[in-house]
Amino acid sequence: MSEEHIPFIFTKSNSSEVEEKAIALRDEMLKRRSLRFFSEEEVSKETIEALLKVASSAPSGANKQPWTFVAISNPELKKRIRAAAEKEEQSFYGGRASDTWLADLAPLGTDWQKPFLETAPWIVVVFKKSLDYDGSKNYYVQESVGIACGFLIAAIHQAGLVTLTHTPSPMNFLSEILERPANEKPYLLLPIGFPAANATVPNIKKKDASEVLFYFE
Repeated sequence: MSEEHIPFIFTKSNSSEVEEKAIALRDEMLKRRSLRFFSEEEVSKETIEALLKVASSAPSGANKQPWTFVAISNPELKKRIRAAAEKEEQSFYGGRASDTWLADLAPLGTDWQKPFLETAPWIVVVFKKSLDYDGSKNYYVQESVGIACGFLIAAIHQAGLVTLTHTPSPMNFLSEILERPANEKPYLLLPIGFPAANATVPNIKKKDASEVLFYFE
């Protein structure tokens, strides 16, 4: 082996403890919802950094860690990002999206207006890197960055905050506004904060376990 290996530190729980933890995590994560109504209440930079370190701990192809996280609290930058995102969203809702796509979105009550991009105290833009800064190739980039974003979304919920996955298309304006290098491409935008006092969410249901879980025993 070319890399040094070190002992794996693991505190083993018994079977009943493992089951109890799994059920508790299930019950907690089932409370998670994507939210579009944010409070302006501040969230510390230290909190955001802790959450992003959780995301950065995600597994990745060949441990290349092909991601960059850009956290923004600057009001002027958030205003610019909102304006650019809404421009793309107006085009999407105004004709670029198919009738089927718009029909699928209708129960969620979304439209081109994205005030949460200014209201939320932080927005985090995740960039993916097919090539690293030295030109070396990264592997399983889509999968790796997707897993990191999943870690981040779970961490945000566990910390007692809310978020929303936002993907205005195209997202190239984010590279320009945030002055990112050519090897980085925008992947996902996440507003992060506390929910507004009067926040609501669509009354939707997750698929039943019988539709998504299959066992071979």
